[in-house]
Amino acid sequence: MEAIIVGAGIGGLTLALTLHEIGIASRVYESATEIRPIGAGVNILPHASRELCRLGLEDSLANLAVSTRESVFFNRFGQRIYSEPAGRYAGYDWPQFSIHRGDLQQLLLEAFRQRVGPDRLLTGCKCIGFEQSAAQVRVRFADAATGTAPMEREGDVLIACDGLHSNIRKQLHPHEGEPLYSGVNMWRGTSVWEPILSGASMVRAGWLATGKLVIYPIRNRVDDKGRQLVNWVAELATSKHAQRDWNRRGALSDFIGAYEDWHFDWLDVPAFIRAAEAILEFPMIDQDPLPWWSQGRVTLLGDAAHPMYPRGSNGAGQAILDARSLADCLAARGDVASALKAYESARLDATANVVRANRTNPPDAILREVFERTGDRPFARIDDVISQKELAALSDGYKRIAGYHRETLGGSK
Repeated sequence: MEAIIVGAGIGGLTLALTLHEIGIASRVYESATEIRPIGAGVNILPHASRELCRLGLEDSLANLAVSTRESVFFNRFGQRIYSEPAGRYAGYDWPQFSIHRGDLQQLLLEAFRQRVGPDRLLTGCKCIGFEQSAAQVRVRFADAATGTAPMEREGDVLIACDGLHSNIRKQLHPHEGEPLYSGVNMWRGTSVWEPILSGASMVRAGWLATGKLVIYPIRNRVDDKGRQLVNWVAELATSKHAQRDWNRRGALSDFIGAYEDWHFDWLDVPAFIRAAEAILEFPMIDQDPLPWWSQGRVTLLGDAAHPMYPRGSNGAGQAILDARSLADCLAARGDVASALKAYESARLDATANVVRANRTNPPDAILREVFERTGDRPFARIDDVISQKELAALSDGYKRIAGYHRETLGGSK
């Protein structure tokens, strides 16, 4: 069997490595002419970390990433609302990693080249469509730079790992429509900064109506002062947005006003944001869950299957879980079409539930509850606003939906 994988992002490369582990050959086709480290930070939660550790990547990840110690929530006045340990610090058998997306992709790419083979990755190949029969699938590619020089490749199975604007998804669901805007725009950056709080804290602060901020370190000791590279995401409710583009530059003046008075004893937020070398802007968008992903020998994976709001640190993780599920189904069943349907059955509803939870009750619903109950005012005692039991229940509820609650996933505490 040979799989054609379209897209050399986190999902596509993880899938290729997982297929190789179980003896299934693959080729990966990437539209970019060169795979460069783009984007900013991502979190690898314990359910996805488990799969990367199974691939023998734990030591490499630990050297590149920050092992997240805790998740902490604050209001926009810098008052601590809630905190809980993360990863192994919370008793999981696997760590939680905070890492630059580019570092993770390059790690996966290097493992792919060493294990699967450098000749198995073809860049500059934009997928423009497919045809299939009972015996094979034929995929058409064009030169990504010129749109010309079309070529065809044949394989036993086609997996679309080509993201939100997947042409394969569009061919399967031609009347779906454009991605749905949430009403929230995001600006992202990385700042070189002294360790914040524990130096391994994932911080969420504020709320969308007046400005929300997510902060976490993604590289340790980036200079001789022991500083870190710290990822941040500023979110604001606004009707203004442009089409999502990982490389779109953002303007500081469009959002910094919401954070000018965020001067906490643990962080000078406006100074921290201004320390970023570059700022990227993109809208928070998703798509309604699809009724199906698989047709014959073709299926979808990751953002091509279930684009979701980045509000649960879970997009990359769900793609990694997809990869393991799909590989297991292909290994267990001789018939490709039935294997893809088994994969769809295992993952379709599970990911749809995460998409919906990210819209309504992601982990930062904790911030929403405090914002609404206090009327966006400082509090004297958080327990007078909301109990720690309620806060823990909000957090645990999301973990169960997303598939990484410790009681289900496994842990020592």
